[in-house]
Amino acid sequence: MRFFLNLILFTTLLLTCNHTAYAQEDTWQLVWSDEFDYEGLPDPDKWSYDIGYIANNEKQYYTEARLENARVEDGHLIIEARKESLEGFDYTSARLVTRGIQTWKYGRFEVRAKVPAGRGTWPAIWMLGENISEVGWPACGEIDIMEYVGYDPNTFHGNIHTAAYNHIVDTNRGNAVEVDSPWDTFHIFAIEWFEDRIDFFLDGEKYFTFEKESDDAAVWPFDKPQYLLLNLAIGGNWGGREGIDDSLFPHQFVVDYVRIYQKEE
Repeated sequence: MRFFLNLILFTTLLLTCNHTAYAQEDTWQLVWSDEFDYEGLPDPDKWSYDIGYIANNEKQYYTEARLENARVEDGHLIIEARKESLEGFDYTSARLVTRGIQTWKYGRFEVRAKVPAGRGTWPAIWMLGENISEVGWPACGEIDIMEYVGYDPNTFHGNIHTAAYNHIVDTNRGNAVEVDSPWDTFHIFAIEWFEDRIDFFLDGEKYFTFEKESDDAAVWPFDKPQYLLLNLAIGGNWGGREGIDDSLFPHQFVVDYVRIYQKEE
């Protein structure tokens, strides 16, 4: 009899714990998403473009609303880098942004995507402060949800950049995760951004936390809205560190979905 009472107690406790876990998960409410369940150009009500040469000695020209470089087909967003001449550049690609359309402060930012393989590629999922035009980079704050460089083929990176912590002065904060043949399948990249920390996840496993150290904006600019960016760069200061393999083009950065959650008020 005591055995059955203990069994009932254990089962009740287990169910209670599971319910609590799910209740915590349920406090995240979906507030914005793109499931890419349409065809053609990316939804202009959700995405805009950065155009031309941007920074970092990258070798691509970013195009605007050009199907060859950014399109939705078969349920996926495809950002494609091509070996072709345009506007004096030898490569084309696309950088999609929500700037001027949508920004967020705090939340869970989740993207399921598959990276290209090959030396010279540099896909990224990241965020920048909406106030970048006023304060500049890195004072605006940057959150790199995922960066990947093709010459280091089994590593995903997550980083933050601020005025105090950034790669220019070799103080940026972040971590890396080793994955066998990561280009073979989709992975889920996510951050959970709170008032006091930013947690980084790969496929549901947390691998880095950046904690708020002070109210100094040089250290923690992450109390203001940010916008989202998706891009595939070619070459550049990091991506091109070991050159570009031209024999592998075109490259595709494939995104299955983008989902953004925030806590219930």
